[in-house]
This record gives sequence, structure tokens and C-alpha cells, in this order.
Amino acid sequence: MPARLLTDLSAPALDAALGPDSVLVLPTGAIEQHGPHLPVGTDLLIAQAMAERAVERFGEELDLWLLPPLAYTKSNEHAWSSGTFWLSAATLTAVLHDLGRSIARTPARRLAFLNGHGGNSALLQVAARDIRLETGLRTFVLHPRPPADQGGTSPAGELGMGVHGGMDETSLVLHLRPELVDMTKAGRWVPEHLDGYRHVRFGGSVSFGWSSDDFGPAGVVGDATHATAEYGAQRAAGMVEYLGEALAEVARFDPAAGAVPSRQ
Repeated sequence: MPARLLTDLSAPALDAALGPDSVLVLPTGAIEQHGPHLPVGTDLLIAQAMAERAVERFGEELDLWLLPPLAYTKSNEHAWSSGTFWLSAATLTAVLHDLGRSIARTPARRLAFLNGHGGNSALLQVAARDIRLETGLRTFVLHPRPPADQGGTSPAGELGMGVHGGMDETSLVLHLRPELVDMTKAGRWVPEHLDGYRHVRFGGSVSFGWSSDDFGPAGVVGDATHATAEYGAQRAAGMVEYLGEALAEVARFDPAAGAVPSRQ
């Protein structure tokens, strides 16, 4: 576990340890179906593991402090399946706002949501702006890796559509918790017909509402058949490097720096 775990501190020690440039890192995961081969805690597992590794490696340098993760989030695109435990947008927004108000009572002035579930992204961005306006905290949303439908990439065989339970996620869980993966049930579930669309597709310029069972009963969008623990270890190492760079910018970000004063 990383040494800079905020919940290990007493309240007076917390006030002494934190300052205005401290960055509180809050992992957000999900508990939801991930097909027949992966555990329902996949997103939580990845978000928490990458946050822990990033804070362990860069925490002293960047003044990072790790908060406990949010496990239950907005996962209703998987609500059709047993094993999905989700909050409504209104409930999750209220939880995020309450946490923001609590964090604003500490000396820290920076809050970074490290999100492991693509279904949270839009809501986190709205909440981050509202928390900024309400509390004055500097708020940020980042991912261990950008989702394939939000500017990220996926392996070539997935046609850019490996958004859920495919090669990347399966490889990461094989690396982090191999005993939880059943590769005998891994399959290829890529909606290849969407490759015929230029704009309306995962990662296209036109987004669309979807439920994971729109693409078949497995509830997976991606190809898990070529996943390996070795590839997962490579991806994890790359994520930690990226998070170090991103959190370094979070730690020094000042939108007012260099601003041109208004003329009277």
C-alpha cells in the first residue's frame, strides 16, 4: 500500500500534512458485469491499483495523497445484468458534491478524480466544474488510460472499439489478479458492423446511447482472446508513467498564470 494514504492520518496530522498544493487523488471505479471471463470489480480493481502505484511512486515528489475509492458509480448501461450495482446520476452527483465540500474543509485545494469506468466520465466532468464553482477547489478528471470511445485507442483487432472487457482490461486483470480471470470463457465480441460507419461509432464524432447487451448477450465490446499477463504488465507500467506526467501538471496547474489583465 502507498505510504501517503490519507485515512492513515489523524485529523490534526492531516491538517499539518496537507497544504494548498497537495493533490487528493480519488479513484472512481464501478461494480458491473464484465462478461463471462472477468470479475464484476474489474474497473474498481484497475482504478485503485493504478492510483496506488502512481501515489506510491510520485506521491512524495508531487504531494499526492490517496483517498479511498468510490466503488458504486454510474453503470446503468450494464443494469440488465446481475452483478451490476449502480447509482443514478442524481445520487452520484450528490455524493461527489458532498465529498467536494468535505475536501474543501481541509488545507488541500486540488482534487483529482482518477476514473476507471468510462460511463462515469461525462458526469465527473460536470461535477468537477460544479465543485470548482461551489468550493473553489481546483478539480481534475483523468483516466489511467483514455477510453477508446473518448479519444483513446484499443488494439488493432478491435477496430478501435475495445471499450469493455476486451484485450486491455482482460490483460490488466491477468496482471493484477490472474486468479480472477477465466480465459476459457474469453471471446471476441467486436461489433464489426459499426466499422462501416464513419461518424456514428465508438470514438466517432457522433456519440450514441447504448446498453452493453445491444451488442450481444455477453455484454462485452472487445476481443479478450489474445489477452496476456505480460501485455497487462506493459500497459500498467505505461499507465503509471502517464499518470506521473499528468499528475505533475495537475500539481502545478494555474489557469490564471499568464492571463492578460483587463483594461480599466
